[in-house]
Amino acid sequence: MTESTQQDRTDAGPMVVLVHGAFADSSSWNGVVARLRRDGHPVVAMANPLRSLSADADLLRDLLDGLDGPIVLAGHSYGGSVMSEAAEGHPRVRALVYVASFLIEEGESTGELAGRFPGNELGGALRPVPVRGPGGQPVDDLYIEQERFGPVFAADVPADAAALMAVTQRPIIGDALADKATRAAWRTIPSWTLVTRQDLAVPAEAQRFMAERAGSHVVEVDASHAVTVSQPDVVAELIEEAVRATAG
Repeated sequence: MTESTQQDRTDAGPMVVLVHGAFADSSSWNGVVARLRRDGHPVVAMANPLRSLSADADLLRDLLDGLDGPIVLAGHSYGGSVMSEAAEGHPRVRALVYVASFLIEEGESTGELAGRFPGNELGGALRPVPVRGPGGQPVDDLYIEQERFGPVFAADVPADAAALMAVTQRPIIGDALADKATRAAWRTIPSWTLVTRQDLAVPAEAQRFMAERAGSHVVEVDASHAVTVSQPDVVAELIEEAVRATAG
């Protein structure tokens, strides 16, 4: 960056980095991005590969290393697992915001926490598609059955929009959900959690358990798992709260 551009970045405050989860893509943050940009926050939404926890986290870490100034990270669903892995020890990450998300501990997997508490209907809605993994080995790409996508993942999103989300969903390799975390950035970085009470993918009870364990600042909302689409202003407001609390 040039000196003048760097000064503009500093004046604008922390860079907000958004990390989507499984069965979504960066466009799932569009409403949140619009609100953040309207309020003057610089923001970038990562394209999360959804291939493995370690590889996804390495890519995010590379992105963070290429940015200037302080950073506030926000992750939705599996994106929270990725950012916990990537942000550990990063000197410029000031805050973590978990949105209907996972705050997993070292040695835990995303799938394990998703199924630990009752109310998860996602597992029964998944369709595996055999593909070749990075090393050529057979693995399963997981999709949500299109007719189940709305009810299970996006129940409070307008039906036409949910149908489009179902068609354009990004699959995740099943092993990524089983990968064990090796780091937990929430242990050393302040965190905020948005708990979605109507969530059928990551039950609210699971979200509360993880947030309480992490000492996270918690806000609850009546929303489905697709809260970044159905209530983007609520999500953006929590991110802005984290920005304000860690400024300076």
